[in-house]
Amino acid sequence: MPSESVLKEKQLIVDEMTQRLKSSAGVFVDYSGISVIQDTEMRVKMRAANVDYRVIKNTLMRFAIKNVGFDELDPILNGTTSLAVCNDDPIAPARIVKEYADKFSGYFEIKAGFMDGRVLSVNEVNKIASIPPLPILQAQVLGTMLAPITSLAVVLKAAAEKGGGFVDAELKTDEAPVETVAEAVAEVTKEAPAETVADEAPVETVADAVTEVAEETPAETVAEASVEESAQVPAEAAEEVPAAEEAPAEKPAE
Repeated sequence: MPSESVLKEKQLIVDEMTQRLKSSAGVFVDYSGISVIQDTEMRVKMRAANVDYRVIKNTLMRFAIKNVGFDELDPILNGTTSLAVCNDDPIAPARIVKEYADKFSGYFEIKAGFMDGRVLSVNEVNKIASIPPLPILQAQVLGTMLAPITSLAVVLKAAAEKGGGFVDAELKTDEAPVETVAEAVAEVTKEAPAETVADEAPVETVADAVTEVAEETPAETVAEASVEESAQVPAEAAEEVPAAEEAPAEKPAE
């Protein structure tokens, strides 16, 4: 009969394996044909991925699987058995174990797995192993989230560049020479009917324009223009002007 110290030591091992089974994910492996060099190479890669890989005793693991309700794993607990678990990346154990199972086919085989409190078959472990590593998944999710923001930034940049073009056009218009502006106004005036221009122009604008023209025109020019316009008045218009009535003759003094 085992001593009390031995039983206590075995109980500690069962408790430890129970906690490992409560990890996020793990894979059971039959390592019977792997060499020491191959085993060392695999352990180095697992350690780099923060995967805990250990050889386990089937008799003690049976107590552990009962503690977590994984009784369906009992049939696989025979021969040589090891367990790879990881708390950080649930895909890492399956990915690394499958890589070496393919590399050492025939003498390094997957028995079963578990994830999030559920037992996984060999086919399920192989499917999970094909999922990209966690950093790549995080980058893909981040890229998907940033895609709409990136598109919005491109649209805003294009709109800003287009708006800048309008500003440049306004600046160029302000810097245009007076002659160029005057020629443009003259062309518009020629093309637009006089009635339309007169109807559409506000009274204040017309009055301001007349005032500016009057202020810029010398007084002599205005006087000469008035004389010329008087000379062009038709004779008929002059005849139509009523003559001043003659004053009555004064009566002779009596």
